[in-house]
Amino acid sequence: MEELGRRDHNAGTEISIVAPMYNEEAVIGIFVQEIRRVFSIANVSYEIVCVNDGSTDNTYEVLKRYALEDERIKVVNLSRNFGKEIALTAGLDHCNGRAIVPIDCDLQDPPELILDMISKWREGFDVVLAKRIDRSSDSLMKRWTSSMFYKLIDSISDIHIPVNVGDFRLLDRKVLEALKKYGERSRFMKGLFLR
Repeated sequence: MEELGRRDHNAGTEISIVAPMYNEEAVIGIFVQEIRRVFSIANVSYEIVCVNDGSTDNTYEVLKRYALEDERIKVVNLSRNFGKEIALTAGLDHCNGRAIVPIDCDLQDPPELILDMISKWREGFDVVLAKRIDRSSDSLMKRWTSSMFYKLIDSISDIHIPVNVGDFRLLDRKVLEALKKYGERSRFMKGLFLR
């Protein structure tokens, strides 16, 4: 694992955006632009932790360029594709914010909701969930398999995972530190986030 960006620079960071990426070279520019736009509205210090999950395209090269031009961007480069859960974990291990927002870089989750999450966090909430209200952009098969998966998880687990709630959420630093105490190698982050 390789990290680019000054680790000590972001020590006083209020919000860490953590984005796992696999073959995302085409959307990185739009993603970074949107995050910058959202945070230009707020008076909040932030960093963007981008995790290259062994991409086979130019994702890593594009991320390196952004990290060189903007010290708020940190890049974690995984040696191969480990999958989204491990990539997300690597990003969480390398972020410095007092609150953390995992987000997919494809903008499926609207970054402007981050400001609403920050408001709730400042009210005292340790975890703020974002729930998708419209899944019409997903294929019928995707919606069906997702529904079946969560029904199965609900039937075998004592933890209820809300429907249409993904990784896009805000976590207070103390919640992240508690999560780090779970040593599992095979993680299902949506389940761990709710413990």
